[in-house]
Amino acid sequence: MATLAHPAAPLPRHDSESDSFTQRASDSSDNEAVAHEKRQAAHFFSKTSKTLRKSQAAAALDLSDLDRASQPNRLKTFRAAFKYLRDLTPSQVDDFMSSYLIYNLDWADPAAMTAALGPAYAERVGECLRAYYGVMNHLCALGDVEKMYIPPLMDRRASVLENQLLYERAVARALGLQAGHRVLDLGCGRGRVAAHMAAAHPGVAVTGLNIDPNQVAQARAFSAERGLAGNEFVVRDFNELPLPFGDAEFDGFYQIQALSLCRDLGALFRELFRVLKPGARVSLLDWVSLPGYDPGNAEHAELMARVKPLIGAVGTPTPEIFERELRAAGFTVVKSENASIDGLQSPLIDRVDVYFRGVRQVILGLVKMRVLPAHFKTLIDRLCLDGQAFVKMDNMRLITTSYWVVAEKPAV
Repeated sequence: MATLAHPAAPLPRHDSESDSFTQRASDSSDNEAVAHEKRQAAHFFSKTSKTLRKSQAAAALDLSDLDRASQPNRLKTFRAAFKYLRDLTPSQVDDFMSSYLIYNLDWADPAAMTAALGPAYAERVGECLRAYYGVMNHLCALGDVEKMYIPPLMDRRASVLENQLLYERAVARALGLQAGHRVLDLGCGRGRVAAHMAAAHPGVAVTGLNIDPNQVAQARAFSAERGLAGNEFVVRDFNELPLPFGDAEFDGFYQIQALSLCRDLGALFRELFRVLKPGARVSLLDWVSLPGYDPGNAEHAELMARVKPLIGAVGTPTPEIFERELRAAGFTVVKSENASIDGLQSPLIDRVDVYFRGVRQVILGLVKMRVLPAHFKTLIDRLCLDGQAFVKMDNMRLITTSYWVVAEKPAV
């Protein structure tokens, strides 16, 4: 895709640890600085490797060996993502950074979309999404969010990865998955959630749809490696309707934090109604603004402007919008609630943020030593920007990315 014009980006916020990290390198002689940074890097990656290898099994969690069988080799994934990011071209980096322009916009304001992106703004948003996710999926794979979502807090004892498995297991229960079922996954990412659904429920086949060819290729390879021959993946922008499926083709549907990218929820839900069998259920986990959010409040608006680019949200839906559009499409809403314990994701958000700040600290040192290319600093600064704003909005109960809606297509 053609490189987009760079939006004016805010300067990254550097925490004191990162500042002292880079300052120590500049205050020392070159040899001492290099030796120091190498020790820091070796310590961090040694600790990370041990963490990635270590089983996080907790006997009390409601997880089976089949649930855990879908988990990727974290160390292998980390290395592959690191190599991919290292080898990015300047054009890929520029396109990724420029793609953030769309997160300062909203589907609800087509005039602003047109002013920023031109009359064919829907196509331009698609281009930006491909540039964004083509890099972001590898950045997320450096940590515990390879599936590209922070899950609801399902169990305080569990890790981020385990909370993902616990939530996905809850989805499977809500959908009533059985052998022989075909399930549709919109915004399937690297196919890791689809792998869990199929591996933990033998005989279930998942069809994943994603706008990014890079992620679809990884999803296909991962499913083949795990022997999940029934899973298939399609490169497609789900804003391009109708969907490429027949009537009443699927026994269930789920999506995870993808619907802010949907231009017309009503049209998409009508398509889902068409491709689902009578009695089939849909599961939506997504980002919403909550009743406490006041766009006229300067603090709220400033926080929202920081968080939307961080989480990659274009639209700003509410629970009421989801429920209304589902009912209008013919569905019956079965469940509508915040899936996190006490409605707060912040313990997991903060855990992810602290981890990536540690990664950033090491990367800044390695870039300074010229061990890594300079674009690593650009990428990690962007990834680590405004994590605490996300935590604050969650704690203030202004927004959440763990709102769960389950609906059903009537059986007759």
